[in-house]
Amino acid sequence: MTDTRLDEETRLGAFETTVTAAMTAPAPARPGRVRRPHRGRSVPRARTVVLYALLAIVVGLVFVPFFWMVSSSLKHDNQVFQIPTQWIPTEFVWSNYVDIWTRIPLANYLKNSLFLAIVITFLQLLTGSFAAYGFAKLRFPGRDVLFVGYIATIAVPWQAYMIPQYIMMQQAGLVNTHLSIILLQAFGAFGVFLMRQYYLTIPDELCEAARIDGMSEYGIWARIILPLSKPALASLGLLTFVGVWNDYMGPFIYFTSNDLWTVQLGLRSFVGQYDAQYAMIMTGSVISVIPVVIVFLLGQKHFIQGIATSGLKG
Repeated sequence: MTDTRLDEETRLGAFETTVTAAMTAPAPARPGRVRRPHRGRSVPRARTVVLYALLAIVVGLVFVPFFWMVSSSLKHDNQVFQIPTQWIPTEFVWSNYVDIWTRIPLANYLKNSLFLAIVITFLQLLTGSFAAYGFAKLRFPGRDVLFVGYIATIAVPWQAYMIPQYIMMQQAGLVNTHLSIILLQAFGAFGVFLMRQYYLTIPDELCEAARIDGMSEYGIWARIILPLSKPALASLGLLTFVGVWNDYMGPFIYFTSNDLWTVQLGLRSFVGQYDAQYAMIMTGSVISVIPVVIVFLLGQKHFIQGIATSGLKG
């Protein structure tokens, strides 16, 4: 009996040991679950790295002229076009940014440019958005034909009707006044086209519901359409502001008084008959870029959104 019990206890202990070993032993790797490195994932990562590298190169090339302008504004005149190009001046002439305010009435030029840019931008937003509402949300005979004819004026170069415009302004007595530039640039076919493309993305059901409630077309435009069009308005406003700010030919033709000059005409004061003060020109150019940069940074989010969504529906 004793031997039998010993044999049973021995077999039982061996069984328990086998079970414990089986439970604690790591599971054998299955052939179907062997993790191998995914070669496909490395391809998108490589493409992303190459794409970012190309974008960095493009951004660097875009900033090269701006960096050269800033660098030249801190040099003497005889160092601006020095060969080889000296990207970092050996001597920073910070006095250029102080002297320019006394060499020319730069503050008055900036004030004139800012006045024209703000007024014309406001009028472009007002007229462009209102005309675009008529072309996008109203139905009347000949609407599409009229729109195509109006947009076709974009293809006509300004030089083709520059002289007739000047004669009209001269006969109206508006030459050498800010009002001449304001009236000529208060309307733009491009602004109407941009706003109309954005208005087409707004459901017509909103306008129909407002009409059923008794709201007038002016009320629909002002209280429904405009609040929904902030991205497009920001895009048009920024493009118009930059275009008016950088305009040279318009003020050059219509302004003869120095008190009316814009900053672009004011920089021409540094160009003489036999030489030019290039360092001062670059200094004034840097100062004139600052308002445009500020406006773009303030409206960057809406500007990108407006440009991205204005062409979704034609």
